[in-house]
Amino acid sequence: MALFETMRPRPGLKVLVTAGASGIGAVIARAFAEVEARVLVCDIDDAALARFCAENPGIAGVRCDVSEDAEVAALFSEVERHLGGLDVLVNNAGIAGPTAGVAEIDPAEWRRTLDVNITGMFLCTRAGVPLLRKSEDAAIINLSSVAGRLGYAFRTPYAASKWAVVGFTQSLAKELGPEGIRVNAILPGVVRGERIERVFAARAQALGVPIEEVRKSYLEKVSLRRMVEPEDIAAMALFLCSPAGRNVHGQAISVCAGTETI
Repeated sequence: MALFETMRPRPGLKVLVTAGASGIGAVIARAFAEVEARVLVCDIDDAALARFCAENPGIAGVRCDVSEDAEVAALFSEVERHLGGLDVLVNNAGIAGPTAGVAEIDPAEWRRTLDVNITGMFLCTRAGVPLLRKSEDAAIINLSSVAGRLGYAFRTPYAASKWAVVGFTQSLAKELGPEGIRVNAILPGVVRGERIERVFAARAQALGVPIEEVRKSYLEKVSLRRMVEPEDIAAMALFLCSPAGRNVHGQAISVCAGTETI
């Protein structure tokens, strides 16, 4: 097989992307669909989900709050109904959480951030593993962040949850590797899009400075001095599910343009 052909996932993979109706998740879902995977997305945002499904008629969508046990159980019933099994679970769902000093953070916001960002990942993985065990191309891709390897002042709930994702990933890799289920984490850097613009705005408000100053300060900490595109994250996800990525396992892979600190 030619080398470039090994970098493309096989057609027909059954893929679930959580929080797949917008942002990075939507780009990942469309990328898998473009390589002839069968894709299902879930999302908590009804309007975004309806819009995404209308724009991408070949991709099915289901509403789900991944932090709720019952909703995750219902989601995986839909996975079986729509896809007839599962080869790839992309745990993308996550929220930014509050931007504030630790003494000012509402404990309810702390809990909600961890409930979505790490407990939701656990619930989806717990429900997905029985299906993945039946696959010959099983893979789990967990979305962490460069905040999962760097300290992040004023964003402690988010950073704590993303460090937890890396620990969860490496523990799962040891547990599930003997069964042939590959597990990796992708750590995006400053990814262009609406979400990072909201982060910039919240950071600017917390620090009492103009948003342009915040945007400039972020990019000054990136050695390539540019944002990452959502397509860069999708490309890594595709590689990890391709024959060329078959021995990449238990890794926390940064796609961050050389983010040095945040």
